Amino acid sequence: MSSVKPGYEDKKSLTINGERLSVEGVVRVARNYEPVNVDPQAVERIKRSRDMLEELVAKEAVVYGITTGFGRFSEVKISRDDAIELQKNLIASHAAAVGDPLSEDVVRAALLLRLNALARGYSGVRPELVLLLAEMLNRQVTPVIPEQGSLGASGDLAPLSHLALVVTGQGEAYYNGERMSGKEALAAAGLKPLTLLEKEGLALINGTQIMTAIGSLAFFDANNLLKASMITSALTLEAQLAVPDAFDSLIAGVRPYGGHGYAAGVIRRLLEGSSLVGSDTHKVQDAYSLRCIPQVHGAAYDALQYVRGILDVEINSVNDNPMLFPDQGRVLSGGNFHGQPVAQAMDFLAIAVAELGSIAERRIERLVNPSLSGLPPFLTSEGGLNSGMMIAQYTAASLVSENKGLCHPASVDSIPSSANQEDHVSMGTTAARQARKVVDNAVRVIGIEYLVAAQAIDFRGSDLLGKGTAAAYKLLRGEVEFMNKDRLLHPMIEGACEIVASGRLVENVNRMVDLSK
Repeated sequence: MSSVKPGYEDKKSLTINGERLSVEGVVRVARNYEPVNVDPQAVERIKRSRDMLEELVAKEAVVYGITTGFGRFSEVKISRDDAIELQKNLIASHAAAVGDPLSEDVVRAALLLRLNALARGYSGVRPELVLLLAEMLNRQVTPVIPEQGSLGASGDLAPLSHLALVVTGQGEAYYNGERMSGKEALAAAGLKPLTLLEKEGLALINGTQIMTAIGSLAFFDANNLLKASMITSALTLEAQLAVPDAFDSLIAGVRPYGGHGYAAGVIRRLLEGSSLVGSDTHKVQDAYSLRCIPQVHGAAYDALQYVRGILDVEINSVNDNPMLFPDQGRVLSGGNFHGQPVAQAMDFLAIAVAELGSIAERRIERLVNPSLSGLPPFLTSEGGLNSGMMIAQYTAASLVSENKGLCHPASVDSIPSSANQEDHVSMGTTAARQARKVVDNAVRVIGIEYLVAAQAIDFRGSDLLGKGTAAAYKLLRGEVEFMNKDRLLHPMIEGACEIVASGRLVENVNRMVDLSK
């Protein structure tokens, strides 16, 4: 069976072996439709674990989820004749997720992550199942998965069951942008559904792939947002005629957090050649939202490094149960499906990103407040007749306030299930969904700062900007004009936010200034 969609042969493909997948690789497959293929060595490992499982079934060994029920029913032995029906019943009964469908990129990421975990060869599935997952990605068969219903242990059972339904020709899926039955979607893509054999249903749903998919994409966007926030904050520094001393390497050197040094260094490079910063010789120091950018943005940088480390491990891990170890001849039941590492990382991600938005909103306030900026009120020449950027700050404040509620940690909120057999859960998918929303909100706050700072720069002189900030200003002004008199503000905000969210701001400025170190 080919694992590349016709027409994709000219594209670079990602080889899946269970061990070397990166967040960036997840994004390329999930959003850019990069095709995948399965490493032949991974296929051999999968075959070995399947052979071991079939030997256990032939001997009628008592193994959780293969010859027993699930959860509280783990003490109930299932006959060999009923083992396949057990997998069918598992998927049907566990497909209980509710709410709006997860976005296409999240579902594609989850498919890829489940494929990658099964490729490690510890789950006892057939190679045919793994190759079908690869085909679904390459031919863009995207299961419809409701976003709510996971406790994060035993993994993402409910939402992943909706993924498994499509594998068997049930449920619903999108194909070529059209929502249809899973059976119709597979047929339209030239694929055939599988009847799940022993352990395969459990292997598809017993994992952290939904929370990790959401988290991987949220992290990628947050990493872009951090760099974008460095750029927009530098524009604000210039508009505020800020004192540059706070970004001196000597200050970073005596409190040597990696993030502090990174943020201060990026600001210095962005402002290189600026005639605005330091031009107010009467100022000794600035307010915290300006002076403490290295400390706050730097802390976000350090938090993101931690989150990346967790995701790098999780996306290349086996989080199935039970696991088969052919080399040792052992089948072990454990708790690798528990999402606590990811849950805590997602809560941390939400907090760090929310603070990027929080401090940016305070900078926006300083730009529109004449008593703090020395600029025209709300950055309009004819105040009263015009309101200028007044309500842009309102919107930013609303988003920041919403993020405060979303930062309540989900990872500390456990609730027992399965008659208290599963008596501690991670709520990791809730944490990831909250983090995703925080990132979306913060993108808009940074977009508003971008818009407002550029408006302020027009009152200072755009020809006086630094090397990096000049590139940022030019990009925005190529698409969003200076607001001389009041006009619809919503399209201006959306335009600035799109430049931030798409990565175009970081990409353009990075050509002039290295934002990576």
